[in-house]
Amino acid sequence: MINGKILKNAIISGANNIANRRASVDELNVFPVPDGDTGTNMSMTVGACIGELEALGDDCTVAEAAKTAAGAMLRGARGNSGVITSLLFRGFSKALDGKTVAGPEDLANALTKGVEAAYKAVMKPTEGTILTVARVAAEHASQEAAQAVDVPALWSIVMTAGQDALDHTPDQLPVLKKAGVVDAGGQGIMLIFAGMQQVFEGGEIIAGQENTGSMAKLNSSAAGKGVYTDDLMKVEDITNGYCTQFLVNKNPDASADKLRAFAESNGDSVVCIEDDEVINLHVHTADPGKILSEAIKYGYLTNFKIENMHEQFLARQKQAKSLEKQAKAEASAAPQQEFTYAAADPEQPFGFVAVAAGEGLKDVFTDLGVTAVVSGGQTMNPSTEDIVAAVQSVPAETVFVLPNNKNIIMAAEQAQKIADRRVVVLPTRTVPQGITAMLTFDPDAAVDANTIAMMQAAEKIGTGLVTYAARDSEFDGKKIRKGEYMALENGKIVATGTDLTKITYRLARSMKKKDTQFITVISGCDVSNEEAEKTTAMVQAKCGNDVEVTHLVGGQPVYYYMISVE
Repeated sequence: MINGKILKNAIISGANNIANRRASVDELNVFPVPDGDTGTNMSMTVGACIGELEALGDDCTVAEAAKTAAGAMLRGARGNSGVITSLLFRGFSKALDGKTVAGPEDLANALTKGVEAAYKAVMKPTEGTILTVARVAAEHASQEAAQAVDVPALWSIVMTAGQDALDHTPDQLPVLKKAGVVDAGGQGIMLIFAGMQQVFEGGEIIAGQENTGSMAKLNSSAAGKGVYTDDLMKVEDITNGYCTQFLVNKNPDASADKLRAFAESNGDSVVCIEDDEVINLHVHTADPGKILSEAIKYGYLTNFKIENMHEQFLARQKQAKSLEKQAKAEASAAPQQEFTYAAADPEQPFGFVAVAAGEGLKDVFTDLGVTAVVSGGQTMNPSTEDIVAAVQSVPAETVFVLPNNKNIIMAAEQAQKIADRRVVVLPTRTVPQGITAMLTFDPDAAVDANTIAMMQAAEKIGTGLVTYAARDSEFDGKKIRKGEYMALENGKIVATGTDLTKITYRLARSMKKKDTQFITVISGCDVSNEEAEKTTAMVQAKCGNDVEVTHLVGGQPVYYYMISVE
């Protein structure tokens, strides 16, 4: 059996281990774009609980240690990998509730509950990722817990099964096999588990300092490489064309059973979860309106996400299937943001929170009606707590949150569970999408109508990005040298070069379609206004007079230019 002191020390040890090795996990990437990294996000998420755990006395129970860690991780969760990690540890809090000490079966149950929560949080779980590693480890732990003589024996089972699952992730995802690597998130969770193992086996807490040595159980074939995999789905697998998801804030007598049955008879891939207050429904259907019309009988609807999967997934096939990691060295050492937001009483029906980096972009969103702008983006993903603080500062009954980055969406969705007011997350994946969503807002329309209209408008926007190669690399057979300019169209590298102006106007010209009416060039902090105006003029000249080209000074880091095409 382990007591609260051992559990809290184990989690601290795991947090220190991922912190010490976060650079190596960040380097697990074949995509050279600077971004908010898997290792950094997981490290900051788990590290958020260290101070609170250290403040607990050594006489704490396992329930107190688990609850403290889970609460801090939820508030500090950053990026998709960080949110998933926080949900895994949330299982510990649920399974160990009320317990003074814990044995092998308790920890096996804790892992199982954490995996269940993580899978429920991901709309379309992809195997061959951190989810798979955690699930396989939990399954083996559950099957063998009764035979494990103590916690160290149980955790040895966890480590063996998890490492085996990690080693086989390339067999599950073509993008991993092609690169000859394992999943970066899975590698990160194994580092956390390894740190915990040392304490469970009677060793000291791993010290919180950089350790460049190799861990024996890490897969050597993954050295220097790694990828993050986004939702992978084949268009030919789609039988119902609209991926529809929303929350039903239940009427007193509402039950999910009948709604689930209705969804199953009018679609597929149904996931219907409920608690005392809400029903969370996900369904692939040919008629979203039919589903919504039925669901509204059970309560008022929020948090809509409706995608035309034929269009959305065909577009995703064109994107690189990696998280585009590798932050600049100084970004990893950047201090966490400090917020001075105070909770504001609701005085207005609607309010807005947006995530953006750069004074110009902050001004743009403020001018469009955003009340609180959270500083963040590619190289620094804000935490759930950061987003909650911003939401609480908005004096509105309903607060729309625009993450403006795919790696911030899950943290924003976790904020919904913490804030004391109604929060609607609009899953904007880029800044241009966020700007368009705000331009579409209708103050006279209802929340649900605005949610649908804003996201429909955002999804029609093409986003181009011009950045630099963070290191020498090879991608899709192309050699990319460190420092070269890179052009990305909707997430995929389409060109590299040494002439910033030329690569920018070529990107804009390639993105222009027959029905394109507007192109907006957003310049970053490393581009002078004179250079930006010259580049904008070149874009106008190359794209023709039938398109209106405008320039905004965004001041954003990392990206010399963002290009919005609509």
